[in-house]
Amino acid sequence: MSFGPPVGFGGANSVTASRDAGLPHAGVPGHLQDRVDAVLDREPEHPDPAITFEHIHPGTVPFTLRSFLWPHRWRLFGALLLVVFESLALQAGPLLTQIGIDDGVTPKNKSVLVWVAFAYISSVAIGAVNSRIRIRYTGTLGEDLTRSLRIRVFSHLQRQSLGFYTSEKAGVLMTRMTSDVEALSQLFQEGLVSFAVQGLTLLVITIVLFVLDPSLAAMTLLVVVPVTIVLSNWFRRRSDAAYAKVRDHIGRVLSDLQESLAGIRVITAHNRRRHNVINHTNVVGDHKDANLNAIRAASIYTPGTEGIAIFGQALVLLIGGRRVINGDLEIGELTAFLLYLAAFFAPIQSLTQLYNGYQQGQSAVAKLRELLAQAPSVPEAPDAIDLPPIEGVIELEHVTFGYDPAVPILHDVSLSLAQGESIAVVGPTGAGKSTIAKLITRFYDPQRGTVRIDGHDLRDVTITSLRRQLGVVPQEPFLFAGTVRDNVSFARPDATDHEIWQALTAAGIDDLVAGLPQSLDTPVHERGTSLSAGERQLLALARAFVARPRVLVLDEATSNLDLQSEAKVERALDALLDGRTAIIIAHRLATAMKADRIAVVDGGEIIELGTHDELVAHGGYYASMYATWISHSS
Repeated sequence: MSFGPPVGFGGANSVTASRDAGLPHAGVPGHLQDRVDAVLDREPEHPDPAITFEHIHPGTVPFTLRSFLWPHRWRLFGALLLVVFESLALQAGPLLTQIGIDDGVTPKNKSVLVWVAFAYISSVAIGAVNSRIRIRYTGTLGEDLTRSLRIRVFSHLQRQSLGFYTSEKAGVLMTRMTSDVEALSQLFQEGLVSFAVQGLTLLVITIVLFVLDPSLAAMTLLVVVPVTIVLSNWFRRRSDAAYAKVRDHIGRVLSDLQESLAGIRVITAHNRRRHNVINHTNVVGDHKDANLNAIRAASIYTPGTEGIAIFGQALVLLIGGRRVINGDLEIGELTAFLLYLAAFFAPIQSLTQLYNGYQQGQSAVAKLRELLAQAPSVPEAPDAIDLPPIEGVIELEHVTFGYDPAVPILHDVSLSLAQGESIAVVGPTGAGKSTIAKLITRFYDPQRGTVRIDGHDLRDVTITSLRRQLGVVPQEPFLFAGTVRDNVSFARPDATDHEIWQALTAAGIDDLVAGLPQSLDTPVHERGTSLSAGERQLLALARAFVARPRVLVLDEATSNLDLQSEAKVERALDALLDGRTAIIIAHRLATAMKADRIAVVDGGEIIELGTHDELVAHGGYYASMYATWISHSS
């Protein structure tokens, strides 16, 4: 059965187009359903995690690696112990080689060779077992840290006020949640542990070199270490700046990608695809250039440290070889020294590569620290109380507000609504109609004045207790990827099927849903693109009905509908508004006329207020709007 509008609903939509083309409605093709069911049968249970969410910003402690890792310090200490054992096991080889040559090969003692060979194999086996345990342990720890960070960032984004999202690009925020968190994930799971492994290896080798031959070790390290330090400092400065630019540019890449995907219909309609490809090519090119700067620095540093390592080994072979010829040094000691010296530069090379990852991680930390430091512009007071069940008396008292405080949108606005009263707000575009609705729902706080519900200042109550009793139907309703049931019960996930069907009946869309292939379980495309505008709006009204709000805010809920769809939505509004206090931001006067009173907003002020008949009789701005509407309707 197809997902089309019921008889009389009118108008073609993407669903009917898909039906006519023989495409399924947002579902799984029949020949693949059995395979999908088989996969789902094998899927393990995933119980809902226990998550605590608060609107209050957690504090002002800056996000750093230290502050983030400190709560997990004992688990990190366990990982460090495993790293120590692994480093000791891996570095036993050259020392055993020395013993085998000096005490086994030179005196031709076969028993020593057998013992050394057995010890060598044992050290490798112990190192392998320890390495396996360490990888599993640190991998689990890294995943736990990454999960914790993702939840922290996501919760922070959920906590932010609407003003935050008007100033931040969605693609940049996606970068924080994806690329930046992934960079830190790599740092947690591989970088920090490998850094510890190589650092301890370097320390152990340095100690062993001085134990083997203090003078040779001092001479060698005094030659190669200072040059390495100077080169490393140069690389650190170059890579710091380069990777900071890389993080910025990847944000721009994802932002441009997200915007292009979200606006693909407009891009197609205006034939801008070629232009967008050119623009994205330039954005990606900037990201490439930033990466190339980092690569150029690495192309100098890595060969430079390799050259220093080779020079150091050649120096040891020259000086140590002369001492062996002179009888001042055993050949086994020289062999062990050379092996350890080669192993000494291997961690330096690894640390160089790890430093690249560390720099990317530090750049990600800086970006996340900047994000997590932003407190919501509409904060919840620490001593906020729960708003008791409301009657629906609303008061705006001398409210002044501007999205930019220096440019007010509303000027000294006062307005009151009685319990159960509906009021329509009309006026020209940009007059401040929707701004009034956003203040009542506390999406924003006024710069001056007070907004009250039942006498409670909205700034003194918890956001959850306020929003739980409000219903909002926007001009462009948003439907999530999921089922019809998921979308209708969005505000009350515990709603029963009976309650959902009641809401669908009240919205006048129950026959449509009953005719779907899977009824309430029918999938809905992301953003509801498989539905017509009228169907999306009716589902949004049903969602508001299920929420059982005491106060309802309709923000131009019928402005984008055709006449037949509007008539059906208007009938649903009659059921939804019954007994509720309602603020109706109206673009069409047919909707405004349903309200008990009408407020006319112009220039950020309420210039007229009264019933429809009163305002028409008054002969002012509203009467002029009504006359124009009547002339166009006839």
